[in-house]
Amino acid sequence: MNFSELEKIININSFTGNKVGVDKNGDIFAHWMEVLGFETKVFTRELLGNHLLFKSPVEDGKKRVLLLGHLDTVFPPGVFETFSEDKDWIYGPGVCDMKGGNIVALEALRQVKLQQGGITNIDMLLVSDEETGSEDSKPLTEKLAKDYDVCFVFEAAGLNHEVVIGRKGVGTFTIHLTGKAAHAGNHYLDGANANLAAAHLIIALTDLTNIKAGTTVNPGKISGGIGANTISPNAEIVVEIRYTQASERERLLTALHDLCETIFVQGVTATLTGGIQRDVMQSSSNQMTLLASVAGILGYPLKTEKRGGVSDANIVSSQGVATLDGFGPFGDGDHTILERANKASFDKRIAEMSKILLALNAYKET
Repeated sequence: MNFSELEKIININSFTGNKVGVDKNGDIFAHWMEVLGFETKVFTRELLGNHLLFKSPVEDGKKRVLLLGHLDTVFPPGVFETFSEDKDWIYGPGVCDMKGGNIVALEALRQVKLQQGGITNIDMLLVSDEETGSEDSKPLTEKLAKDYDVCFVFEAAGLNHEVVIGRKGVGTFTIHLTGKAAHAGNHYLDGANANLAAAHLIIALTDLTNIKAGTTVNPGKISGGIGANTISPNAEIVVEIRYTQASERERLLTALHDLCETIFVQGVTATLTGGIQRDVMQSSSNQMTLLASVAGILGYPLKTEKRGGVSDANIVSSQGVATLDGFGPFGDGDHTILERANKASFDKRIAEMSKILLALNAYKET
């Protein structure tokens, strides 16, 4: 494979907060897609990069397919923003997460266009804020997902080219504790210690973890108090939850609210803010049907895995769409200055996705 096009977009800084760079990356990709006959629908954003939906004509009797990726990367300008390569690897921000994955989708679509002359019922969505949690694009992705039967996501492949059939759900919450300040020497008993209540809460929150169920609760950041001579009038805990089952999500949400209503220290109250960022991506019957269909197209079953990290596959899957993730190249070091992608894995993934899309593009229900 020739990596010149990937090099071109890797060398454009696409940090989520760099709207100019993200939009430049998107404009280049839009040109490539429009050459294939796609219509570009732009969802303009003032501060973030624009989200882009590339639409093909709709034909009755065929499944509607969504290809999903993101335009943004994690490093601000001047940190890590150049492409390099050696015999087996390419290096740079986004080579595997996920400009490289977007290129896999593009190359597969080019094969469909080359071999079948036209593309129908296959669209591609590229959002601009995945690396910061997809807060802006999530409602858009949820809405668009309802129009599709299947979705392929182009995050990096596993070590042995596994595709991803499950991802944990994740939520981030902040607990604000309000107590009463008092002089720690003269009026100790007049105070209501928010820091002490926070300490009790941190233990209780951590106890919600259930490793066997795949559930983790992490009070990852705490702050509070004024100084050593003052009973703390306030404290704050930022806590993340991750879970592999919808039932665990409900248990955790209930427990969080119950804990915030529990009086650990007389006179200290707690309020809860935050919510679920991305819901769990669970295996489903329609996903298994899609996986079996892909195996039939390729002539062999794809290896699968579940991951603790999240992606926009969580969002589409939560809308009931049969979703498979990890169709990008294999790479590692993502979110670090050591990010790299294996050259040979591009050829493998492009060949697989080309076969899949050729079959879906040609198939028509009778």
